[in-house]
Amino acid sequence: MNKLELLSGFIIGILASILGSFLFISFFADFDFMTGIETMKAEGKLGKLITLGSILDLVAFGILLKLNKEIMARGVVLAAIIIAIITLFA
Repeated sequence: MNKLELLSGFIIGILASILGSFLFISFFADFDFMTGIETMKAEGKLGKLITLGSILDLVAFGILLKLNKEIMARGVVLAAIIIAIITLFA
């Protein structure tokens, strides 16, 4: 049961980061999502975009802690760590 909760928290963390990146591109860029990703990658700012998108991970983490879902909150933190490692090597 713990592994399933950890996995669902991880998925929530990944989806929150993608949603945050999508919202950032939608509100602050004149591109659609895929064009914005390609443009940011070409300019070398993809890591910054992913970092800004991960702000929603903090919101998800806080909500899960408020609901006493500590294992799922760990999954969100794991997703943030994995995203940070991928950002370093991309």
